[in-house]
Amino acid sequence: QLIIVMSYYDEIEIEDFELADDGTYYYPCPCGDLFRISKDDLARGFDEATCPSCSLVIRVIYDKEDFATTDASSSPSTPSAPPLIKV
Repeated sequence: QLIIVMSYYDEIEIEDFELADDGTYYYPCPCGDLFRISKDDLARGFDEATCPSCSLVIRVIYDKEDFATTDASSSPSTPSAPPLIKV
């Protein structure tokens, strides 16, 4: 049986990441590039953000319930009405 122990460069809370419009979270890497992890990865329980330019990996600290998908949220829904504006 093979056991792999992962060594993380650091552990960073999700609140310290920047969220891009495409649903990817970014955090600066010491090499000058950016660590990245997607909302989909977080929803699936992945907590490792990687840098595409170097070998560093960080562990993302987040509340898994905030990213959990439910059957209701994954199914298409009818668009909601725009908010009412009081005049």
